[in-house]
Amino acid sequence: MTRRHVLGAGGAVLGVGAMGVFPRRGWAQVPVSLQLSWLHSTQFAGSYIALERGWWRDGGLDVTLVAGGPNAPVEPPVVSGAALVGISAADYTAAAVEQGAPFRIIGVAMQKNPFVIASLAANPVNVPSDMEGMRIGMALANTPVLEALCRLNDVDIDAIEVVPTQYSPQPLVAGEVDCLLCWETDLPVAMTIQGVENVTMLMADYGYAVHSQTYIATDDSLATRRAEIVALMAGEVRGWEAYREDTDAAAALTLEMFPDAGLDPETQRLQAARQVPLMFSDLTDANGFGWWTDETVAANIDTLALLGRTVTPDMWDRSILEEVRGA
Repeated sequence: MTRRHVLGAGGAVLGVGAMGVFPRRGWAQVPVSLQLSWLHSTQFAGSYIALERGWWRDGGLDVTLVAGGPNAPVEPPVVSGAALVGISAADYTAAAVEQGAPFRIIGVAMQKNPFVIASLAANPVNVPSDMEGMRIGMALANTPVLEALCRLNDVDIDAIEVVPTQYSPQPLVAGEVDCLLCWETDLPVAMTIQGVENVTMLMADYGYAVHSQTYIATDDSLATRRAEIVALMAGEVRGWEAYREDTDAAAALTLEMFPDAGLDPETQRLQAARQVPLMFSDLTDANGFGWWTDETVAANIDTLALLGRTVTPDMWDRSILEEVRGA
């Protein structure tokens, strides 16, 4: 059970979802693929808007949105050139770069990392130190994430009991644990839909700075297919700005495009709304969707170091967004 199954991906995904590809539209000039990081849901609704409104077609592109999944990692198709751009995260990209992959981060969709500590309203975790003396349910693979949060906030990790759990709200609801390490847009959404009062503490508000839902491209593509990347990112920017204006409409479009994906309408609407404060900020208001600064990169480098990843600022390349903004 993975975090995004909770969002209502359902069992077997039929039709469009089973293929993992949304069919192309219009009379696009250049076929390109955008590799998504997971199954279709409102997590990628800005891209669906760009496709549905023909903004990529008008920019000379024939864009295919390729779904990811547990057996469809983002990085290989981007390295091979099968996908022009992929949606990943700074920690995954850092790991790939350490292994020699020629990636650059060219856009940052989530200005705040979506990791939270979720708890019940009757026994809330409001600040990191509240975790001391508690049982936290999480995948053991996320131990470095918890360790980083504790180091950033002088919390005694030995005072926290880690309970290995599947990615589900059930251990918390059943009282088997006191809190969960999860994403803001999934297990808390599931509990809210079920009528379970819950509280989330966003780790990004306590120093955990790791860019998420980031756009990656290879050095070769940036050198040889730059115009296509600029056009692709221009469509993404427009799509996500439109998404922000009406998240209910974005959720409705997702359900319309993928009627056989087992997506729950109420869950999709709530997820769509909860993404907005993660993806937009004063920084994006001033500079546009996907922007970042040298200061946010420095914070990412510091946090990635706590996760055992050594990276340099040149892993981020803002020049594509600068061209989009200047167009």
